[in-house]
Amino acid sequence: MAMLSIYRKIRIGFGKSNLLFSSLCLLALMLAICGTPARAQDDPLNNPNLQPPSAAGPPQGEPPGAEAPPDSGAAALNIHPGSFIRLNTDLVLVPVTVTDPMNRLVTGLEKNDFEIWDDNSQQKITSFSCDDAPVSIGIILDLSGSMTSKLVRAKDAVISFMRTANPQDEFFVIGFNDRPALINDFTSNVQDIEARLATVRAGHRTALLDAIYYGIVKMRQAQHERKALLVVSDGGDNRSRYTEGEVKALVRESDVEIFSMGIFDPYAPTPEERMGPELLDDISTATGGRMFRVDDIDELSDIAEKISTDLRNQYVIGYRPTDLARNGKWRKVRVKVDPPPGLPPLTVYARSGYYAPLQ
Repeated sequence: MAMLSIYRKIRIGFGKSNLLFSSLCLLALMLAICGTPARAQDDPLNNPNLQPPSAAGPPQGEPPGAEAPPDSGAAALNIHPGSFIRLNTDLVLVPVTVTDPMNRLVTGLEKNDFEIWDDNSQQKITSFSCDDAPVSIGIILDLSGSMTSKLVRAKDAVISFMRTANPQDEFFVIGFNDRPALINDFTSNVQDIEARLATVRAGHRTALLDAIYYGIVKMRQAQHERKALLVVSDGGDNRSRYTEGEVKALVRESDVEIFSMGIFDPYAPTPEERMGPELLDDISTATGGRMFRVDDIDELSDIAEKISTDLRNQYVIGYRPTDLARNGKWRKVRVKVDPPPGLPPLTVYARSGYYAPLQ
């Protein structure tokens, strides 16, 4: 009624001969009153015009979410090659997970049960611990169209993972389909993440490599020295701008362990989906993490809790390399466990190597 009254005053003021002009004034008035349309109540991945909270826009020409160019320059990423968790210029710390032939976690081992080699030279273990130290963890959640029927259980698994973690752990969540986006920034409040996950839905294609790249670079902001990514996906990549080689190079330079839950289709229709298990396994094992294949969707939460338990029960082996050359070269690391009498042969998961420092 107020708008109609204003419109009548405009008509009276300009006369009948200026009806067209008064109509234009009405249109301008309506636009001024209505203003900008209400913000879409949508998740950031399915609304390309909506930036997720705390996510800075990418540099020109870079995929959404990427915070640095895909080069191997550690300085550009604030990554310090030369160790996995660096305490000073000489000490290298290697997180290690040990399992038995039934894939069960093995705890209670002692320092003398381990041996470690750096470029085929056996090293003296100078520090050894199995404390439940807090971890900075990034969740990389697949929200592509093929996850539609699996998304509810996938979100439940993520929540189960966080609820069984160390209470001092911090988390962020990146969702991805056509592009990765930050769903929730670093927090220790599981309820906040649960509320945000309730709003997301699946759709579109799969930019898995871009999401992993984004997750590793996001770890520049982590508070804890121990860092890990948990990737939850059901297939290979068919949308990323970063290549597999670029992402693997970044993974080798980082100090981030990667664990994956692969919900793969046994009858994958595309080459990308058929290569999905190999891709996730290669990236995970190179960091000392593991890829868990999910054959039954109902087991997702149990597997997530197992990964959380593994993270809380790792051994951390420290040594000072006998080769102190600062040449930036790749050094291969090998960890061996000699099981105490009565135990079967054990399997060791540890990072495959590191880059020596340059200075």
